[in-house]
Amino acid sequence: MDFYELPKIELPKIQVSKMKIPRPSFLLNKFLWFFVLSIFSSSLFGFLAGVISSRYYYFDSISLTPRLGAESLFSQKQVSENTNQEYIPQTSQEQAIIKVVKDASPSVVSIIITKNVPIMEQYYTNPFGDVPDIFGQPFNIEVPQFRQKGTEKKEIGGGTGFIVSSDGMILTNKHVVSEKDAEYTVFTNDGKSFPAKVLATDPVQDLAILKIEQGSITSVPFPVVKLGDSSKLQIGQTVITIGNALGEFRNTVSAGVVSGLGRTITASGGAGEMVETLEDVIQTDAAINKGNSGGPLLNLNGEVIGINTAMAEGAQSIGFAIPVNKAKRDIDQVKAEGKIVYPFLGVRYILVNEQVKTEKNLSVDYGALILKGDQGEVAITPGSAAEKAGLKENDVILELNGEKISKDNSLANIIMKYSPGDKVTLKLLREKEEKTISVVLGERSE
Repeated sequence: MDFYELPKIELPKIQVSKMKIPRPSFLLNKFLWFFVLSIFSSSLFGFLAGVISSRYYYFDSISLTPRLGAESLFSQKQVSENTNQEYIPQTSQEQAIIKVVKDASPSVVSIIITKNVPIMEQYYTNPFGDVPDIFGQPFNIEVPQFRQKGTEKKEIGGGTGFIVSSDGMILTNKHVVSEKDAEYTVFTNDGKSFPAKVLATDPVQDLAILKIEQGSITSVPFPVVKLGDSSKLQIGQTVITIGNALGEFRNTVSAGVVSGLGRTITASGGAGEMVETLEDVIQTDAAINKGNSGGPLLNLNGEVIGINTAMAEGAQSIGFAIPVNKAKRDIDQVKAEGKIVYPFLGVRYILVNEQVKTEKNLSVDYGALILKGDQGEVAITPGSAAEKAGLKENDVILELNGEKISKDNSLANIIMKYSPGDKVTLKLLREKEEKTISVVLGERSE
């Protein structure tokens, strides 16, 4: 062996065995592959169908656009026509109120009051006259004064009324037309104006009757309201008011109910703030504002059942109206005689109740006790029927023609059933003894 020759080394042979790699089990699951291929194919076909259909409907919608625009315009026209239709009432009560207002409004008038009033001007004067200078300074004091500088016609008030005869007779409140030397103009619902004059005023009730002057009539007959029967009123019954609210808003309408019947109130208003006691009036929560005075209180049949006359100060929804039955006799008298007259006994009295019975030591708890007023008003009117018949202060009138006098049936209400000149029989309690006397009723008018 050569010195530089390396010895032969036999390396051991390494046995390499073949390794078997196992195949995943899910690849062998035919059902799983079928499911995956189904999803893939569904997605593919869905995508292709969507592309094709979108293009088809796009072009189809373009062709339909003119027709859709026409149909849209047609539907808008229908909506516009529907909004222009007349309002349809939602309830039978609402329908009745609308009908009453339409029927009655032409007969309701606004009354405007004008009068010549003085024009005042202010000027200044020195009350001390010419005073010498004090310490070299002028002494000048000027005090404002007022003086009249002519007159001017001015609107001083307003109210409401309603026509009760085709020739222009108007019923209203007495306090509306109480201003002397004033001119009255009535405005109808259609805007026409007519001068009017006062024919008569009621000496007992807050009622008056005007008449449109004949020379101014251009369209007759005038529309007339229907008068109802106020004796049939029920508490809770629906009522409607129409009036010249605040003297500015003509034919203002409000609705409410009858809140009470047979009320007695003391009302003030009109020229000189006239004060009077009104018996047996209607209470309502329908709005009666200033300027509504003299307007009609109507039922759902369109009939006048009251004349609006007063409202309670410092309260809400408390108004009062005079029953129309009390106005019917006024209308009939003015038509027949040209004036309003009442039967007149001539006594001042208070109605007896348990409290009065105890305070006055009476033996009865009903009747009319004749008394003088707190301000010295006489108990028996001089020259009256009562004085002629011998009635005295502190007498208690128990009955008139057999009709008992009570808080629910006052002496004034009973007397209203008679006429001036009628002879009636009174049953009295005088010093705890009952007496019967005859009286011929007198006449009271304004």
